[in-house]
Amino acid sequence: MTDQRERRMLLDTAALYFRAFYAVPDTVRAPNGMPVNAVRGLLDIIARLVTEFAPTELVACWDDDWRPQWRVDLIPTYKTHRVAEVPPVGTAIEEVPDLLTPQVAIIREVLGALGVPVIGAEHHEADDVIGTLASHAPMPVDVVTGDRDLFQLVDDSRDVRVIYTGRGMSRLEILTDATLQAKYGVTPAQYADFAAMRGDASDGLPGVAGVGEKTAVALLSTYGSLDGIIAAAADAASGMAPPVRAKILAAAAYLNVAPSVVNVVRDLELPQFDARIRAATPERASDLDRLTTQWGLSGSMKRARAALSERA
Repeated sequence: MTDQRERRMLLDTAALYFRAFYAVPDTVRAPNGMPVNAVRGLLDIIARLVTEFAPTELVACWDDDWRPQWRVDLIPTYKTHRVAEVPPVGTAIEEVPDLLTPQVAIIREVLGALGVPVIGAEHHEADDVIGTLASHAPMPVDVVTGDRDLFQLVDDSRDVRVIYTGRGMSRLEILTDATLQAKYGVTPAQYADFAAMRGDASDGLPGVAGVGEKTAVALLSTYGSLDGIIAAAADAASGMAPPVRAKILAAAAYLNVAPSVVNVVRDLELPQFDARIRAATPERASDLDRLTTQWGLSGSMKRARAALSERA
């Protein structure tokens, strides 16, 4: 039986370092003058999370592919607004602030020195890594993210929670089956279908024209799932209101592919890793001291190391 004191924390790493970048002034600089606001901000976020939620395992989930082509092939508008075109013509990369870009490599190095495994998967986003690790964890899981799509992973039966950062680190929300139902009127199992119908401008998902959150909730309450809704729309005798039926039928092509885009992958083959929080070895301690001095991480590094040492 799993020791209930054990808990795995999965970080949506890019979401957190973007939040840190915008929350900490870029006047925070290393001795060489380079901005390190995202690095220091992320260290403080980690210190806060580890102290407050007391995980025994910590994983930094990574976007090896922030906009997988297979998702774009299904919905061409997927994350289009976040694309920056670079030479050669037609090459698309994620639009990242110039002052953040060089900090990402430092973040990876710092995480490694702290003993936090960085896990990604080819052709997949961090969401998919999180989905796989949360779905197959042998212990309770906390998913830390500002991405509502990951609400689909909430599962009281397996003690999988989402710690939602969308309202800021000072107003963290802990989502369980009950809080998700109260907030949106759907179960975690229905959330991806709800999101597909509602759409999400931040991900370039158009949704079903004329179907907002209230209508999506009402349809899921009546028909149970997106499949049930589509089947009812195809049946003139189903009792679905004609205007709503017309909207669902008009969006048939979109609804045929949207679940494949919105549902996170839960069965990736990932590398083996050890995520247990442990005291720093002399070698790692030396690396941390070097990084602290090189990048001027001072108090932020001290707080992160103290929080992790407390859980070791």
